[in-house]
Amino acid sequence: MSCFVFDAGRPEERAGLLALLEERRRLSLGGDAEVETQTRAILEDVRNDKLRAVIKYNRLHDAPDFTSSMFHHNRRRLRRAAAVVSDEELAPVLEAAEHIRAFHQEQKEKAWFIRGPAGALLGQIPHPVRRAGLYVPGGKGGETPLISSLLMTAIPALVAGVKEIAVVTPPRPDGSVNPLLLATAAALGLTDVFACGSAWGIGALAYGAGPLAPVDVIAGPGNLWVSTAKRLLLGRVGLDLLAGPSEIVIIADHTADPAWLAADMLSQAEHDPLASAVCLLTDLDLLPKLQKELEGQLASLPKAATAAASLGRWGAAVLLPDLRAACSLANAIAPEHLELMCADPWELLPEIHAAGAIFIGRHSAEALGDYYAGPNHVLPTLGTARFSSGLGVHTFMTRSNVICAGSAFAAKAAPDVARLARLEGLEAHARSAELRGRQTTL
Repeated sequence: MSCFVFDAGRPEERAGLLALLEERRRLSLGGDAEVETQTRAILEDVRNDKLRAVIKYNRLHDAPDFTSSMFHHNRRRLRRAAAVVSDEELAPVLEAAEHIRAFHQEQKEKAWFIRGPAGALLGQIPHPVRRAGLYVPGGKGGETPLISSLLMTAIPALVAGVKEIAVVTPPRPDGSVNPLLLATAAALGLTDVFACGSAWGIGALAYGAGPLAPVDVIAGPGNLWVSTAKRLLLGRVGLDLLAGPSEIVIIADHTADPAWLAADMLSQAEHDPLASAVCLLTDLDLLPKLQKELEGQLASLPKAATAAASLGRWGAAVLLPDLRAACSLANAIAPEHLELMCADPWELLPEIHAAGAIFIGRHSAEALGDYYAGPNHVLPTLGTARFSSGLGVHTFMTRSNVICAGSAFAAKAAPDVARLARLEGLEAHARSAELRGRQTTL
């Protein structure tokens, strides 16, 4: 058996599935006391010693011979890296970038104003943050950097109008940074990539380190150390979201292809032993076919050990009486990714109100969203799609409310404002409003 099987038509088994996922959430969000203690110490080191601390941790964990000269990849170094990357390697990256940019252009915010009572002018003005920091995981030893994460974080920041963007990513064992990542940064028009990862990379973004100045917002996915560092810095800097391990829920009826279902479940399971893949089935005949496909495809997967651990602990095939019940359960889970693999997926869409991203129809593989389609892949996990949204242009924006009151509005409002202020025991507020009210009558 490659994953759990539940009959969610039985209340106790539905409760059992939700309890399993709640345990995963607790393990992921509850963190590790030792990791948190060590992360606090790392952040304090970086706050106090800046670049010297970053170099120390780089040498300890990533690149034994790391030096300060390896830290900053400026515009000149980015262009040099771009020159050694072939057009063939860069072409799919640039194509994906165009799709991502087109999608995020639609998220741009505009200033707006309305006329309030007695001629008052009221509105809101959006502003891009001054400096954004982007974290790009380096993969195994910095050799498999998440280029897609650079695209998904940098492009919304650029569309928002952020003028200064700093990218941090773990160095390779020789202290260098993967040339394709540097070439991608150059192609996007970025000018600053810094070789540092994990908690000290997040600390460098928050506190500054040598040529890396502190940023206003930090965005980008990472491991437990990265997410713990981000959580501990909440309030000092803005954050995209505290994302946990990846997850997928698939709603499937009798028309779904079990090979495709298995492939999509495994696409999440290979991420991490804490990843979760759940398939909500309305056709009992699909169950043995899905199990057979999972076992067969797992056998040839390069990351079979990771995927098997994920499926065995947090994977599930769940039987439901109908699609409406499947939608109800999906909303209760509130997954990062939700695929609708059924005969009429658009009919289900109005029933879904808690998912980071919704993939409609059998050809809409979650992998399209990870890399290429355009919507952002940095999404809420662990049930937080109930109340939060994925990364976007808004992540890099602030909004200022605008109030412009003329004399007529000040006079009209003064008695009510004063009365409300005195109800709260704030006499200075009341007098401030009354002064303006009296002034307009002189």
